[in-house]
Order: sequence, then C-alpha cells, then structure tokens
Amino acid sequence: MSTATITEYQVTGMSCGHCERAIRAEVGEIDGVTGVDVSSATGILRVETAEGAAVADEAIVAAVDEAGYAATKR
Repeated sequence: MSTATITEYQVTGMSCGHCERAIRAEVGEIDGVTGVDVSSATGILRVETAEGAAVADEAIVAAVDEAGYAATKR
C-alpha cells in the first residue's frame, strides 16, 4: 500500500477558476507530484506527492510564482 504526502500552501492573488487552472498546470508538471487541489475561494493549495518522492517546497513556490501568484507553506 503506497502512502502519498499532502502539503498545504497559502496562495495569494487568486480570484477565479483561471487562476486555479494556471497553478494546477504549473505545479502538476513537477516530477513526483501526483495530485493538485487548489481553491481560489480559500487560497489553499494542496499538493500530493508520491511515496518516497522528494519534492522541495521551493519547487512548489517557484511553480506558483511562474503561474503569476505567491505561495507560502502552511
């Protein structure tokens, strides 16, 4: 049975579904990321990574920045 890790980030600057899609696309391209859930209503980004995958927080923050927003780990 595999266990994924879920990490939460607070994202600022989102206001709509387009914002969510942009973040989902950028973060979803990171190796080891198996799921992305983001809500413009709450500003919360949840990133699921595969068991044993070492995804640096900096990589997530950089991907959110690339999409045009700012993120901090919760």
